[in-house]
Amino acid sequence: MLFPTTQFAIFFPIVLAISWALMSRPSLWKPFIVIASYVFYAGANPRFCLLLGGVTIANQLFAKWIHRTEDDVARKRLVVTIVVIDLFALGVFKYYSFFVESLADGLDSIGLGMPLPLLTIALPVGISFFTFQAISYVVDVYRREVEPSPTIDVALYLSFFPHLVAGPIVRAKEFLPQLLKPANPKRVAVGAGISLIALGLIKKVVIADYLARSVADPVFGVPQGYGAPDVLLASYAYTAQIYCDFSGYTDIAIGLALLMGYVFPQNFNSPYKATGFQDFWRRWHMTLSRFLRDFLYIPLGGNRGGKWFIYRNLMLTMLLGGLWHGAAWTFVIWGGLHGLYQVLERMWGGRYKLPVFVRWFVTFHAIVLGWIVFRSQSLGELGDFLTGFTQGGGLTLLTPGVALAIGLTIGLQLLPTGLLQKATIWFEGRRPLVLGTSLALLIVATAATISSQGVAPFIYFSF
Repeated sequence: MLFPTTQFAIFFPIVLAISWALMSRPSLWKPFIVIASYVFYAGANPRFCLLLGGVTIANQLFAKWIHRTEDDVARKRLVVTIVVIDLFALGVFKYYSFFVESLADGLDSIGLGMPLPLLTIALPVGISFFTFQAISYVVDVYRREVEPSPTIDVALYLSFFPHLVAGPIVRAKEFLPQLLKPANPKRVAVGAGISLIALGLIKKVVIADYLARSVADPVFGVPQGYGAPDVLLASYAYTAQIYCDFSGYTDIAIGLALLMGYVFPQNFNSPYKATGFQDFWRRWHMTLSRFLRDFLYIPLGGNRGGKWFIYRNLMLTMLLGGLWHGAAWTFVIWGGLHGLYQVLERMWGGRYKLPVFVRWFVTFHAIVLGWIVFRSQSLGELGDFLTGFTQGGGLTLLTPGVALAIGLTIGLQLLPTGLLQKATIWFEGRRPLVLGTSLALLIVATAATISSQGVAPFIYFSF
């Protein structure tokens, strides 16, 4: 079930009204939200609910077991066991075909080709997100940062529909404490919630889908049919599209959670304003960045040890972060590219003092190059697209609408933060009736921009 659809426009007001009515009675509210979340998830495929339920039960059992165990060695073995189980489930559903096909191709290349079992396994929507959150729960229990919560709370945490299928990745220690006392519907941040939902709808439906239809999809689909100017335009268009698509989903998710009385962490902070690659990852998909830092980079050794040890940790973290995004070599290359960026930045960053504009310009275009790799469906398609930069031709796809969409997406991020904050605070301060009416009018207006094919799935639904 997509957020900007008629089905969700019916689903959410009903759930919200009942949620507000039951907030003061957690014994009824919690089961209701869990059921509603599973109904939401069943919209993708009812069988996926069995996997989500299995992950919830397994991690809850191990969390309680870990908490009861006093011996540190035994506790470590238990947490390693459940993390391996979680990652095995993720690997089977998401990476089985990729690894089998890669192994078969490798054997063929050295003349040892043999038939390998290749199964068609449906990819559960959002499996990477709820798997990482399950890992965060058992690890936080292991580290004694939280105690095991009641099973209904854990089920709600892992299935809560605003963040279920595409994040943000909410840590257990951030969400579970919010369930300790009932939310008060009179204190719900209605203004902030509606503002974020409105902004997310504009980003996704008005900008991201428009740029995809008008430029990015045609050029990435058949790059041989376009000249270098259009190929370059498509690079910028996809750079704007993926930001508006993913941050738009995040804005809606955070806004929905706020209306239900719960706070999610920030996930984006003007990433195209970054003047370095570490700065970019502090601004882009911030909840994934800190998960990789806390659960991979630091356990690998982090900044401890010599410089080459640190470079290794950076590369491994970014390579695995790339693979997390999808079962394809282009994602691995994209992760490796960002790992290389950060290694070079650490090697040379202190030696050369470049003007801020130059650092921004280099960082931004290196990120654009990375998005070309990320968007390409295969290595062959990546090669075709890059070859397009050498082809002659005119700028046939540039229109005022395309220029405005790209310019607003990137340009607004470069504005001083204070200006955007003042505008947001002003809008959030309007009366609920004004906000609700504005959102209704916005929904009608954005609906007029939807193509005959409907709203495209969010890009990060496939991760």
